[in-house]
Amino acid sequence: MPPRANRVREPIQVHLTRAERAALDRLARELGVSRAEVLRRGMEMLARHRPRSFHDVFDALVGTFSSPSAPTDLAERHDDHAPDDLERRSSRFRRRSS
Repeated sequence: MPPRANRVREPIQVHLTRAERAALDRLARELGVSRAEVLRRGMEMLARHRPRSFHDVFDALVGTFSSPSAPTDLAERHDDHAPDDLERRSSRFRRRSS
């Protein structure tokens, strides 16, 4: 099969823990794709679902004011109504480079 034009790749090196490598191998086997493809798909999903800015965390609140259960104290307690685990979830994907 001839290579596709978008198949130009830049090789990189990634250091994984044993658990991360086992998870990568398992996903590749289950999905029937290469380990590189698992990493590419993971990056695409992360880029697609990650909040782009601070204000994106409030997208879930848009339209909730038509509901009887909508918060009436949003201006005063906005931090309580924002996803409290956003920072914890996003920090899982931040790693120090060595």
